[in-house]
Amino acid sequence: MATKIPIWDGTATWNDDGNDTPFGIYDSDVVFHTASINTAKWCAKRLGYPIVDIELQSSSFFACFEEAVSEYSSQVNYYNIKENLLSLKGTSTGSNLTHKEITPNHGRLITIANSYGAEAGSGGDVTYYSASIAITASKQVYDLTNSNQISLESGQTDIGDIEVKRVFYEGSPAMTRYFDPYVGTGFGSDQMLDGFGFGNYSPAVNFLMMPMYDDLLRVQAIEFNDTIRKSAYSFELKNDRLRIFPNPTKAYTLWIEYVKISDRNNALKNGTLTNTVSDFSNAAYDNMLYKNINDPGKQWIRKYTLALAKELLGNIRSKYASIPIPGAEVSLDGDTLRSEAAAERENLITQLREDLEAASRRNLLERQKEESEFMNETMNKIPYGIYIG
Repeated sequence: MATKIPIWDGTATWNDDGNDTPFGIYDSDVVFHTASINTAKWCAKRLGYPIVDIELQSSSFFACFEEAVSEYSSQVNYYNIKENLLSLKGTSTGSNLTHKEITPNHGRLITIANSYGAEAGSGGDVTYYSASIAITASKQVYDLTNSNQISLESGQTDIGDIEVKRVFYEGSPAMTRYFDPYVGTGFGSDQMLDGFGFGNYSPAVNFLMMPMYDDLLRVQAIEFNDTIRKSAYSFELKNDRLRIFPNPTKAYTLWIEYVKISDRNNALKNGTLTNTVSDFSNAAYDNMLYKNINDPGKQWIRKYTLALAKELLGNIRSKYASIPIPGAEVSLDGDTLRSEAAAERENLITQLREDLEAASRRNLLERQKEESEFMNETMNKIPYGIYIG
């Protein structure tokens, strides 16, 4: 015996038994209950009721309405995540960001800049360690893998695991020999007086004001002299061998700075932190409550519900393309309903995405800039007042 399944009879009742909607996402929202009933009646009339029967039940309309609210919430939240993800990365996932204003920040840009700062030795997020090398007289080449010659702050490790960033091996600053008359390129006080024609004077205090570029040129001359005419302080670092120049004449300690390659190449700088936003999947945007959605959003939801109901009705009617009757047959419009519903859904999604994109932070700033330019242009056309004293 065939079972008679009831169809839409013009009434809808919210039973509040947990079975009204498939997922129950908004069942705690009283405004959603009332809107579900009203939207079901509106959709049924838009589909032809009571002129034609609607092979749906109230729970069918409720399911479509729940999906429409979720789709609207998903589209808006998806856009908000895309707009704010750079500022949200690294923040806690414990709070719901839906319907909250996000203030842009430079946190992620600074994180990226830290990598450059670490390479330049001006900050960053990679630890710089120091190491000492025991320099021996008359020995120029040192093996950085020899634990008897080098002591690493981070503990002894394979030399391939570290990268030397700086070697503290250089001569005394040229400025300390600026007034040394024996350096050959410096400028002793007597030489300065002679240079300005004051050699025959013997004041108690000698003071000459020199331009800054004169100091720089003389310091540069001292450095060039050390490099070209002398065996200047320098070094070569090839693989795990450090060669220093000139040949040391006494024993002392040489210091270097280095980083651990594993620290620098570690992509999980915040790997120990949990419950933080890392990508689209865990940005803390939850489904919107229907009562918190404005009227334009609710109208979009109603239209999308109608498109879903039309698609569902089309699927039902497409089960049989035609029904035979005495002397003829009746063709059903299932395929037409499905094609119309697909087009309506696509148009609604496209329209919503375009509206969201038009309200992006970049577009709003561009529009504000245009308004400011137009306002300035308008104000410039206002005649200036004539002041009569």
